[in-house]
Amino acid sequence: MGEEPGEKRVSWVELYFDLIFAFAVGETTHVMVATPAWSGFARALGLFLPLWWTWIGFVVLYNRHLEDRVSQRLFVLAGTLPCAVAAVETHDAASGQGIAFALALAAARLVLALAFAFTAEHGKKVAIGYGVSAVIFAASAWVPSPWRYVLWAFTLIQEAGFLLLRNGERNGARDDGRTGRQKENRTRRTRTEAIRAMLEPPVDPARRVDAAHLAERFGLMMIILMGEVVISVGASAVDVPNHDPRYWLGLLGGLVLAAALWWVYFTAAAPLNEYVLRASGGNPTMAYGIYAGGHLSPAFALLAMSAGVTLTISGESPSAAAWLITGGLGMYVAGSQVIPGDSVTRVARVLRPAVIPVTICLAFLKPVISITGVVLVAALWAAGIAAYATWRTPARLNVIKADPLTYFRQVPPD
Repeated sequence: MGEEPGEKRVSWVELYFDLIFAFAVGETTHVMVATPAWSGFARALGLFLPLWWTWIGFVVLYNRHLEDRVSQRLFVLAGTLPCAVAAVETHDAASGQGIAFALALAAARLVLALAFAFTAEHGKKVAIGYGVSAVIFAASAWVPSPWRYVLWAFTLIQEAGFLLLRNGERNGARDDGRTGRQKENRTRRTRTEAIRAMLEPPVDPARRVDAAHLAERFGLMMIILMGEVVISVGASAVDVPNHDPRYWLGLLGGLVLAAALWWVYFTAAAPLNEYVLRASGGNPTMAYGIYAGGHLSPAFALLAMSAGVTLTISGESPSAAAWLITGGLGMYVAGSQVIPGDSVTRVARVLRPAVIPVTICLAFLKPVISITGVVLVAALWAAGIAAYATWRTPARLNVIKADPLTYFRQVPPD
C-alpha cells in the first residue's frame, strides 16, 4: 500500500538503536548453540522476551510522534547503553549470573519512563508503568532462577497491558446505538465483536498509530534478524576445514532457507499486516497486537533457525539442530499468518492445521537422512510455502479489503 501524506519514516537514530538491539538478541542464538537442548532453548526464550519488550517500548515511543525531536533522539541513544550491557551479559544470565543483565534491563526501563514522561503526549501513565517495571527488574537481580523468570513474565504482562490498553482507546465505551440487551451482553462479547472494536479508529486522533512507520520499523528489524541466519551460515562455513559435499549442501540449503523466509515475510506477511492496520484507522490495540505481540514468535523463530543452521554446518548436535530448524520454521509460518486459516474456503480451514505440524515434524526425518538433508528439505518446504503465500496473497488482500475480519483465522462468518 502506498504511503499517505504525513506518514512518518524510520529515523537514523532508530536504525542505530536497532543495530544495538540486534547484537543483544543475537546473543540468545549463541545460548542455544552453547546448550543444544530444551533447557538452552527455554533459557534463550526467557532472555529474549524482556529484550523484545524493551525494544517495543522504544518503538512505541517514536511511533507516537510525527516529529523527530532532539529530546527523543537523546533518550533513544541513552537507551542503547543499557541494551548493550544486557547484550554483553546475556551469556552470564543464561548460566544463572543475571545480576548485571537484570540491572541493565531496569536501566532501560528507567530511560523509557523518563522519555514517556517528558516527550510523549498522554504518556504519564505509561511512564509510571515503566517506573514500576524498572523497580521490579532491579529487584529481580537478586532473585534466584527460575523465580527470576517468573517475576520477569509478570512484569512483561504488565508492560503489554499498559502499552496495548492504556496507550489505546476503549472503543467499546462509546454509545453506538446498541439496544439494552446488546449492552448487557457486552461483558460477554464474542471474539468477533472484540476484534471488530479493534478495527474502529481511536476516538482521540492524537492516539492514532502511524501505520507506515510501524510497518517499516518491524520490517527492518525482521531483515536484521534474517541477517542472523545468513551470518550464522557464513560464519559457521568459514570455520569448517573440510569442504566436502555435505558442507556445500548445508551452505546452499541455509542460504535458500534464509531467502525463502525473506520472501514469505515481505511478499505476504508484511502487506497483510499493514493492510489490516490501515483498515483499523491506526487503532493502537490492533497495531501493537499485530506487531508487538504478533511478531514475537516469528522473530524468535529466526534466532532458533539461526542456531540450528550453525549447529548443522559445524557438525554438532544434529538432533537438536533438526528440531531448531523445523520447529523454528513452524513458529515462523504460524506467527506470520501467511497460511490462511479463516472460514473463506474449505481448503483454508484444513491447510493451516496440517502445514504447521508437518513443518515441525520434518525433524523426524533425521534418523532416515542426514542433518544436511533435513536442512535441504526444510529449505524446499519453505520455498513451497513462499510460493503458496505469493499465490494466495492478492486474493487475501481483496477479501480483507471487503471485510478485514477475515484476516483473523478463527473468526466465524456473521
